Amino acid sequence: MKFTLKIWRQRSPQEKGSFETYNVDNISRDISFLEMLDILNSSLEAEDKLPIVFESDCREGICGSCGLYIDGYPHGPGKGITTCQLHMRQFNDGDTIVVEPWRAKAFPIVRDLMVDRSQFDTIIQAGGYITVKTGSAPDANAMPIAKEVANDAFDAAACIGCGACVATCKNGSAMLFVSAKASHLNMLPQGQPERFERARNLVAAHDAAGFGSCTNEGECQVACPKEIKMTNISRLNRDFLLDKIRNFLG
Repeated sequence: MKFTLKIWRQRSPQEKGSFETYNVDNISRDISFLEMLDILNSSLEAEDKLPIVFESDCREGICGSCGLYIDGYPHGPGKGITTCQLHMRQFNDGDTIVVEPWRAKAFPIVRDLMVDRSQFDTIIQAGGYITVKTGSAPDANAMPIAKEVANDAFDAAACIGCGACVATCKNGSAMLFVSAKASHLNMLPQGQPERFERARNLVAAHDAAGFGSCTNEGECQVACPKEIKMTNISRLNRDFLLDKIRNFLG
């Protein structure tokens, strides 16, 4: 298979970027999108040209570092997959493919297709943990948890922090990410002591980091490779409002 690639190149955050066109040939339909970029980079290096900078780590859909905007879709065409799980058989031979970085105010471009997502770390530091001293692991039946609650908490914990929700949101909101981190703790007994404080701190960190407001249009849920549900946003909003009421009533 052969493809024409229009890839965003930008040497630094301060410099102006632009699309550059590359042609790749003899590409197996069974390799991943990142492997195709590896092949392109090898050819660029052989010509003493600068390779294209992009992020990746596990290449198994776990780490969340490989996010690219491909043909107008976060992680490319396909549902419930990350960029590293996208294979070239998703495209037609001869296609022109447009590749961009995540574009959001809170995710400044570092170089080419790589963005700085460290603001996610500041959000986690604000409340993505529990400080309760639980001691040794209790017996499995000592703390009953409804199966529906456990399932929902586990689904929220599946968030890998890739930033697709931010990239696809017209407001650059990270509320799907924030709500997933809140839900997987706030729904479990161990997270109850700090439940409302956690909601308040996570939302404050989200806003301070420069992410936009959520307008509940649902692009984030569609783009999420782990299919995190918007019901988590509703749950976070409820806890945030309850915290306000509790503080008002004293």
